[in-house]
Amino acid sequence: MSITLSEKDNGYMEGFSRFEKTAPGSNLGWLKSIREHAITKFSELGFPTPRDEDWRFTNVAPIARSSFHIPLNGIDQVSAADLTPFQFEGQQISELVFINGHYSAELSTHCTLPEGVIVLNLAEAINSQEDILKENLAKYADFENEAFTALNTAFMEDGGFIYIPKGTVVEEPIHLLYISTAGDKPSITNPRNLIIVEDNCEANIIEQYVSLDENIYLSNVVTEMVVGENSSVGHYLIELESKKAFNISTLRVQQARSSNMRSYSVLLGGSLVRNNIHPVLAGEGCNSLINGLYMSTHRQHMDNYMKIEHVSPHCDSRQLYNGVLDGRSRGVFHGRIIVHKDAQKTDAKQTNRNLLLSDYAQVDTKPQLEIYADDVKCTHGATIGQIDENALFYLRSRGISKEASRDIILNAFTNETLESMTVDSVKKYCTNLVADWFRQREQTLKS
Repeated sequence: MSITLSEKDNGYMEGFSRFEKTAPGSNLGWLKSIREHAITKFSELGFPTPRDEDWRFTNVAPIARSSFHIPLNGIDQVSAADLTPFQFEGQQISELVFINGHYSAELSTHCTLPEGVIVLNLAEAINSQEDILKENLAKYADFENEAFTALNTAFMEDGGFIYIPKGTVVEEPIHLLYISTAGDKPSITNPRNLIIVEDNCEANIIEQYVSLDENIYLSNVVTEMVVGENSSVGHYLIELESKKAFNISTLRVQQARSSNMRSYSVLLGGSLVRNNIHPVLAGEGCNSLINGLYMSTHRQHMDNYMKIEHVSPHCDSRQLYNGVLDGRSRGVFHGRIIVHKDAQKTDAKQTNRNLLLSDYAQVDTKPQLEIYADDVKCTHGATIGQIDENALFYLRSRGISKEASRDIILNAFTNETLESMTVDSVKKYCTNLVADWFRQREQTLKS
């Protein structure tokens, strides 16, 4: 049974009435209530427009006017060999693989994990881990006010569920791999990830969104992550969608006392991409590091919206987002730091740097501070420019060719983000992705 979603003729509400009958957990009253409330909020909110301040520089009309269908299981189209380009050299990891939004047990890999650690797909977790889900699912991501989060919550079907009990160190990363394949009409998936890391734990989570074909689809992702006291978690987002695809992703993090969260994003694919990251430093002494690299070309549009909430005192946050833009692409960085009244001794720093490789590329950057405490240290800064001709001249004067000089400058700019990654295999993988991006650009210029 194919379900089509569209703004025309109340298609989202009608699609939901068909979807909820067979959705995982449709027999659970608490989950049914969440989904129904979410579709009501989405119906009230509608898709955001540039009149909404948080979407001022991004027009989602191409999404709003499209009709999408929820794809049926397309796992048979993908083999293990198709996964090779999206895996990490020399790394033994637990990997959940999803094809067109559906979990593939055959393609997934489950390595030995410490006692008590649970790594499941969400549809299965709804049946076997109901107590944990009932306590945490849809409790943090704001579907009351955020339209795409409401849409995801209404149509959440599958995704990753990760539970790490107290005092557990997970040495190897856990990988959530989402693959989209060709379809005869535009499709929509709503991956929903729930990550619960209890007190005194360490872990690294990788989310990766890729495509095997250049087709049109919408990946509307929501990840909720809870980081317990004294725990340290690294989160990696790697986005390699089709150049015709739309990707809207939201990472909502709830941090407890003395926790450490490190977020790394590498965005390369997609026609229209929106990357939302929203950590709440709820406990005293939290630390949050948010690093990102976005690289666009042709007419790609990449929007990064950072919302950092300092709720408790003695918390530190650092944001560093670098953008490289070519062709007629457009980048957006909206960094918002909110320091609540009780968050004294906050130390927050926000930096956005953008490098334009084309006279036609464009960046809108909006650093923003909202401070309601009086004993804080907060700074922000943003730069937009082209390759420094003085730096280029200096290198060439040392006998380095023009092409090699440009490569040195570009690599130094991108490595500022990549070098902070703590998982070596992921760092190497992302470094190679960036090198391939520059290599393809040079080939295009020569042709």
